[in-house]
Amino acid sequence: MSSYQATEHPTLPLPEVDLALRWFAVTVRPQHEKAVARHLGTVGLESFLPLYRTRRIWSDRLKELNLPLFPDYVFCRFVVRDRVTVLKIPGVRAVVGFGKEPTPVSDAEIAALKTMVASGVPVHPWPYLKIGDWVRIARGPLQGLEGILVQHKGSWRVVVSVHLLQRSVAAEVDRLSIWPAKPLSRSASATGRTVTEIPILSPCQFLDSAPWKK
Repeated sequence: MSSYQATEHPTLPLPEVDLALRWFAVTVRPQHEKAVARHLGTVGLESFLPLYRTRRIWSDRLKELNLPLFPDYVFCRFVVRDRVTVLKIPGVRAVVGFGKEPTPVSDAEIAALKTMVASGVPVHPWPYLKIGDWVRIARGPLQGLEGILVQHKGSWRVVVSVHLLQRSVAAEVDRLSIWPAKPLSRSASATGRTVTEIPILSPCQFLDSAPWKK
């Protein structure tokens, strides 16, 4: 009579599942940003579509429009495993990522964009910048916001970037409300580059020593 002896096999650990809610950039068909954002809400997903107000001249009239700050993109907050639900939304093309894996957008970048849009300060799309002077706004509706300082057509602007999309947004600021700040560690880690610290100067000293004035 033969006997059967069960052989114990080591239990393999299950792969970890990322259940964290994160913000992702979703690419959509042209002029479908608002429709996609509304549809995401109907399936219980949080979306963010930052808009800016602009004027367009038609043949017979001047019209004010609310246009996306990031054309062809909508931000959506979801768990990675739920991306199939997002991809089934009419008008959605893909979730931005590297390879086959979606890449989240920094919570800090989303928070900065929301602050800019809600502040009432005029904002508009801006070319993506990788270098520049990192500043903090000391007062006003954008107090505490940090970004890159630029000058355009005689006015001062602070630029906030979404590095994953290589897109930026600029808000006009009072030159006396800005203060030099050290670049945030998240910016350095996001780009993988060494960041040079900016010396602490008074606003007037900082603006007088700005490289574009030399």
